Formats: sequence, structure tokens, C-alpha cells
Amino acid sequence: MAKSSIRVLLLDIEGTTTPVDFVHRTLFPFARKHLHEFLLREGKGSEVRSLMAALRAERELDVHDLQDPPAWSESEDAIESATRYALWLMDRDRKSTALKWLQGKIWEEGYLSGELRSTVYEDVPKTLNQWQSEGRTIAIYSSGSILAQKLLFAHTNAGDLTSFISFYFDTTTGPKTEADSYRAIAGAIGVAPGEILFYSDVTAEVDAARVAGMLTALCVREGEAPEPNDHPIIRSFDSEREDSREGREEREKTRR
Repeated sequence: MAKSSIRVLLLDIEGTTTPVDFVHRTLFPFARKHLHEFLLREGKGSEVRSLMAALRAERELDVHDLQDPPAWSESEDAIESATRYALWLMDRDRKSTALKWLQGKIWEEGYLSGELRSTVYEDVPKTLNQWQSEGRTIAIYSSGSILAQKLLFAHTNAGDLTSFISFYFDTTTGPKTEADSYRAIAGAIGVAPGEILFYSDVTAEVDAARVAGMLTALCVREGEAPEPNDHPIIRSFDSEREDSREGREEREKTRR
């Protein structure tokens, strides 16, 4: 990996900068718990009405695709139908732009009240500082909304880290498993894809980034076994222990 050519570090969040458990055991349950009350309180506003219309349109596509979403009843308040459908999407971990926006607004209240505080891996703050001091640009690309991303990095166990981050991208740019999304990110930042190094814990995402021309690294945190892949692997930003499948296989042969 030619580090001298890297101008931008593009980071996933879950499993890369932030433990998966924080997302699945803290953030998602918080959104579920407060979903209905949030819609009841904010459902008359134009922003939330637009959100519910987007959810209804997405449900209609599910029906067209022979999915089995919960009913959207004409005889009840749209808030009740929107609540059922949003929970159905959460159960499936759907990367729905409307759902992610809704979750971000609910989390915003939790962060601002102090009920929520995000967690980042111990190596993340000093690594962000190091990259910034080297003159590199740091960007985030997550399926969570841009609002949710900014909130997470503003309220971490290591303090506010947003001063290190110059760009945020979410699913409004495109799916994380499609190469065109990464080409669009490179264009938005104003650099060639080959000058960007993308870190993620999802093989399909680093595959797509590499097709777009980016450098890639697969994050394998907390002792997890990596999926079969041929991307460099890191277990922490501290060690920057990047490895490839070929390199691992060669060392295994040597040990034998």
C-alpha cells in the first residue's frame, strides 16, 4: 500500500471506529423505545410528514417486490402505520434512507439530553489526530444518516472528535456495496479514487471501493475472524498491521 499517495482516509463507523455492540445494543434499542413518542410529538411538522410519506412510498415498493410489510391503514392516524413499518424495517436492519433519518433525529434528542454517549475504539482519537497532523483529509461513509454520524463523533467517550472530520457521506450518495457510490465520494471530495484509502469491516463494501479504484483495508476488530478476502487487514489503527490473504498463506507455509 503506497501510503505516500494517500490524501484521504474514508472510514466506515460500525466495526471500524465504533464497536458493533454500541450500535446494536445501545443506539438501535434507543430508537425503538422512543420511535412512537417521537412521531406523536413531531408528526404534525412538515419535516416528519415528509419522512412518513417517504416511508409509505418505500412500503409500496416492498409490496410491489412481493415483500410482506405491515399494513398501512387508511382508517387510522398515519403515525401508527409509520411506527409499525419503521419497526419492521429495523427488524430487518434495512439501510433505508428515511429510516436512518428518523433514527438520527431520535438519537439527537438522546445525545443532547445526555442519555446517550457514543463509544469509539481506544486507538481512534490519536489516529485521527495523527492523520490530520500529516495533512490528510478524513471522511466518513456510513449507512447511518449524516446527522447521526456527526452526533456520534461529537459525543464520544473521548470527547468531541468532529474537528478531525471534513466530509460525511450516507446512503443519499448511494449504496455502500456499489462502486458508483465511491466514485461519487471521490468526486465530491475532489480527488482521484486512487488517492483514497477506505476502511470498513464489510468485505462487500471494500470490494466495491476497490472496483471504483480506491485503496482498501478490511477492519477486523475484537478478535473476529475475517471473511475470505484479498484486502489488507488491520486489527487496530495503532498497529496499522495491514495484511493480505496471500501474505497470510505464505507465512502459514513457512510455519509448516
